[in-house]
Amino acid sequence: MRNIIFKKHYLPLLAFLLLGAVSCKKILNLLSFQVSDSSSFTVPGTPFVPPGISLSIPGVSVPTTAQSTYKSNNTSADYVQDVTLDRLTLTVTNPSTQNFDFLKSISIYISTDAAGSNKVLLASLATVPTGQTSINLTPAGNKLDLYLKSNSYTLTTTAELAQTLRQNTDVRADSRFTVHANLP
Repeated sequence: MRNIIFKKHYLPLLAFLLLGAVSCKKILNLLSFQVSDSSSFTVPGTPFVPPGISLSIPGVSVPTTAQSTYKSNNTSADYVQDVTLDRLTLTVTNPSTQNFDFLKSISIYISTDAAGSNKVLLASLATVPTGQTSINLTPAGNKLDLYLKSNSYTLTTTAELAQTLRQNTDVRADSRFTVHANLP
């Protein structure tokens, strides 16, 4: 008899709590989404530069898709709480026969202006694998709210050469950021 009373009174409460837990998880998922951006830059040929030398590539301005992604997720830059880099992939796009063998290491920095006054490390790769036309850099783990609240940001690259690069090489950078934001 006691078991029947327990089931009769507590079963609806248990069902309500489970439903509430599932609803909270859905709300949390609504507040977490990803922003993907893509940009291209050219690594200048270095026929007279010996291996082991560091090379700085001028900053590339990247118009971010963040504002439109915020809008499609029913929020705005004002409500962004936390942005981190999830992935940064570099791919050689031209010439088609080129790979990343010319690089020993690479670091990419992010700033909100071309002057780089607020530049922080975005991602790097200490040892670039040979024979690859596409490489994934390791995210630095820095908080990037400031950069994705802006309409654009600047990427600056430094690299150590493993070998002479005989010709200009075009590279595409595809980044994916994880954003946590509140609803307005």
